[in-house]
Amino acid sequence: MHEGLHIALGAERLFTLWGIPITNTLISAWVVMAVLVIIAIVVGRNPKLIPGKIQSLFEMLFEFVLKYMEDTLGTRQLAVRFFPLVATMFLFIFMSNLFNFLPFFGSVGIFENGELVPLLRPVNTDLNVTLALAIIAYLVIEITGIVILGFLKYGSKFVNFKEGVLGFAIGLIEFVSNFARLISFSFRLFGNVFAGEVLIAVVVSFLPYVVPVPLMLFETFVGLVQAAIFALLTLVFIKIAITEPHPSTGSTTLTTGSSGQVSTHH
Repeated sequence: MHEGLHIALGAERLFTLWGIPITNTLISAWVVMAVLVIIAIVVGRNPKLIPGKIQSLFEMLFEFVLKYMEDTLGTRQLAVRFFPLVATMFLFIFMSNLFNFLPFFGSVGIFENGELVPLLRPVNTDLNVTLALAIIAYLVIEITGIVILGFLKYGSKFVNFKEGVLGFAIGLIEFVSNFARLISFSFRLFGNVFAGEVLIAVVVSFLPYVVPVPLMLFETFVGLVQAAIFALLTLVFIKIAITEPHPSTGSTTLTTGSSGQVSTHH
């Protein structure tokens, strides 16, 4: 058995099912989804006309998020339409980050070649997971822009020959930055969560009794922030996608007011 700290960049394969590799991060994702489904069933199974404390708390949270989304997107209809996506992404990412600090995550597993392969690994330390979330957000953003504005009008944000070389260059830059969201979405979440896991693992190896507790609390806050950033960026990029292109350059400028409402300037 090898002594020392073992850090694996990629998720470890546990077994294969029908030719599909089952990794420890995949099992962790199933556990997170199961917990979220159970919570949803327990909270929403018996809604009452006069709500209790728990139901009132969830209704207040839902209404707060819906109001913020309405201020950002401009209409209640769009807020209701995209609420399930934005809320699900936030809850899944935050719950996954929260589960990172459970005792059996990373400590229970099987030995292979003298090294412990954990049965459960933090979900967002797998780049495949964060990339999948980024692809979902990216496709929703692009399809929404095309559906609401139309293919030609949405495409004019990126391909603009009317304004000469400058307009074409701005459109090209906009296209590259738009495509780069896939990288920024996935690597931001993966990098922050993985770095936190490595930091905690190193600290636990050297100072196992004092330092890890406040560090875990800090990483829990970081997990909350990362979940909120992912959800908010998805919301803001949807707003950008459905905003009419600038009449002269094909681009759009957005500003955020004190109330959180996103407005456009042409």
